[in-house]
Amino acid sequence: MPIATRAFAAVAADQPLEPWSFDRRDPGPDDVAIEIKYCGVCHSDLHVAKNDLGGTRYPIVPGHEIAGVVTAVGSNVTRFKEGDRVGVGCMVDSCRTCAACQEGLEQYCEPGMTQTYGSADRKGAEVGQKITQGGYSDRITVDQNYVLSIPDSIPLDAAAPLLCAGITTYSPLKTWGVGPGSKVAVVGLGGLGHMAVKLAAAMGAEVTVLSTSDRKKADAERMGAKHFLINSDADAMKAAAEKFDLIINTVSATHEIASHLNLLARDGTMVMLGLTTEGMPVFAIPLLMRRRRVAGSLIGGIRETQEMLDFCAEHGIACDIEVIAPDRINEAYERMLKSDVRYRFVLDMAQL
Repeated sequence: MPIATRAFAAVAADQPLEPWSFDRRDPGPDDVAIEIKYCGVCHSDLHVAKNDLGGTRYPIVPGHEIAGVVTAVGSNVTRFKEGDRVGVGCMVDSCRTCAACQEGLEQYCEPGMTQTYGSADRKGAEVGQKITQGGYSDRITVDQNYVLSIPDSIPLDAAAPLLCAGITTYSPLKTWGVGPGSKVAVVGLGGLGHMAVKLAAAMGAEVTVLSTSDRKKADAERMGAKHFLINSDADAMKAAAEKFDLIINTVSATHEIASHLNLLARDGTMVMLGLTTEGMPVFAIPLLMRRRRVAGSLIGGIRETQEMLDFCAEHGIACDIEVIAPDRINEAYERMLKSDVRYRFVLDMAQL
């Protein structure tokens, strides 16, 4: 039997999100049915809802930071049972056979991962769904291999954004070997940036936050940052030259990055995490003279995402959140554009 589902959906690029109903599939043998308790609001949700990247198919239910409780499992499911606290992140399937999937890097699936919303829905035909629909809804059905276990010590509302903001920052910190003695700079103290600070500090790094003003300095220090740098202060930027092994750039708007390259030590890397829609120039000489790199990173694979959740539980880390009712999603989008949230909106689906 199809599962009747209530949601908030974007119906057009120039229209506010509105209540919408649709059907989820009944759990198959390998599926987990989840009652969504909370869903984080990511900046990429806004990009997709407004068709900033092109290709959005409407109506679409955003949301890929999902925390909830298992309500039913298929006959083949062994990892989860009814009542378990679980999460779903940015993907709900992948090809499982390519080199990336075989290495546990499903986020880089060569044919392309099945995103939690907006991808072709290969399993939704039975209920008339052509694209996957996300977590601004009260229910979801997901293959057990793409469901995460949320440790009991992390509140579900604060856990939800870990499924994107947490893993998006954890993965590059691990990939570039951050640990005791590392010097890490974080550009932008928002939804991603505040998690990068907490995680890098917990890994033992000396963390500096780069921002356009000092209004979040106290927050940065509370989260574990040792230093705070205003990136428009030319003297301070010059004094910080060649200080950092890794720069985590979380800004999702077009901004100047060329001057930041001089902050990197030899063999240092700036990792771009923000989903920007325009090019940002860099110059060859700062790269050449110190063998510096500009790199990108997506989310993490399922195994790494579970590792991140367990790390957060071990170190008492969760997102700083503002919980709102789903019918305030359009207001939340407006405030996100003004950076008016500390530091992640989370929808309380019980208020749907």
